[in-house]
Amino acid sequence: MTTSPVAEGLFGALKPQAADSLLSITGQYRADPRAGKLDLGVGVYRDAEGATPVLQAVKAAEARLLDAQTTKTYLGAEGDVGFLERLTPILFGSNAPANVFGLQTPGGNGALRLAADLLAAARPGARIFLGGPTFPNHPLIFDASRLKTVSYRYFDVETQSVRFDELMDALVTAQPGEAVLLQAGCHNPTGADLTPDQWRAVADTVSARGLTPLIDQAYQGLGLGLEEDAAGMRLVVEAAPDALLAYSCDKNFGLYRERVGALFIVSANAERLDLAAANAKLLARGHWSMPPDHGAAVVRTILESDTLTLGWRMELDTMRRRLVEVRRALAAAGPALRSFGDRHGLFAQLPLSPAQVTKLRTEHAVYMASSGRINVAGLTPATVPAFAEAYAACRG
Repeated sequence: MTTSPVAEGLFGALKPQAADSLLSITGQYRADPRAGKLDLGVGVYRDAEGATPVLQAVKAAEARLLDAQTTKTYLGAEGDVGFLERLTPILFGSNAPANVFGLQTPGGNGALRLAADLLAAARPGARIFLGGPTFPNHPLIFDASRLKTVSYRYFDVETQSVRFDELMDALVTAQPGEAVLLQAGCHNPTGADLTPDQWRAVADTVSARGLTPLIDQAYQGLGLGLEEDAAGMRLVVEAAPDALLAYSCDKNFGLYRERVGALFIVSANAERLDLAAANAKLLARGHWSMPPDHGAAVVRTILESDTLTLGWRMELDTMRRRLVEVRRALAAAGPALRSFGDRHGLFAQLPLSPAQVTKLRTEHAVYMASSGRINVAGLTPATVPAFAEAYAACRG
């Protein structure tokens, strides 16, 4: 006897979905009574005590907002215009492009989704070139926007090396107007970024082939510094006929749960920019109508104040230096971890099988994503030796 669609109900035809594995790992870590356990899973910054603190600049800005804010009425579709204006020179430097439009989004993921929908609207059936391994949400977002993803290998996990030749081979097959996803710095999940010469080569190819870069800038300031982490991206934007930049303030301002992001659209042609801006605003209206205010208002308040901006830059530099310190300790811990010294930001992708990851967890109380991605902010120089010993034991 078959079950009728009515008896099955609306949701009966949905496919089962696996639970978020990182959340499961976090729960297991909390329940683990062993001393010396290490949580290298969820990708947030942690200080040497394992806390993800609220920045002092953020606390000061929130106090100012509490005292001065007079209304909670709606923002416009573009969001907090002052936030966008203050963020523009952080992203582009003192010589921002002449034709640039910014729109506030709910986090960097919101910016990526809006960019993907704009690409799909501009060119139905469009292709986007995506190097792997990458941020797991990238393919989810592009599939949801019905973009056709062309995958290539960006990073070889076994040799711990960027496959720049495969990146360039992929780009030369792209057609004019097609998109390429590039991570501006502190690559997620590998921490392996392009060199200045490689960025220049990408920029030249983008220009020669008329490609549209979609640049994901989620960790500016946590790699080499605010200016350094944007240098390669700026070369590509300058070379491209049109460009999209998805920006997140969640990490470099420590505003994770506030979901603070922006999409910037750049075009060499003012009329094309106006078309893109109008379509982006309409798409945003259908997604979230108006973006959330608080986090963007905090960033704007910080960047409007020379004193708060200086404090934020100092706190950000402290975060960056701590990550560098841990990476240097890892690189010095043995040949198998030497590549950490050349990487940037929060993440590294280790050549571990799921079985080896399980062994690390069960035998050594080291918790990480099943893919082998680790968050280096979960370590300190003092805990690096224990991690290196456990890693060597599980790698055989």
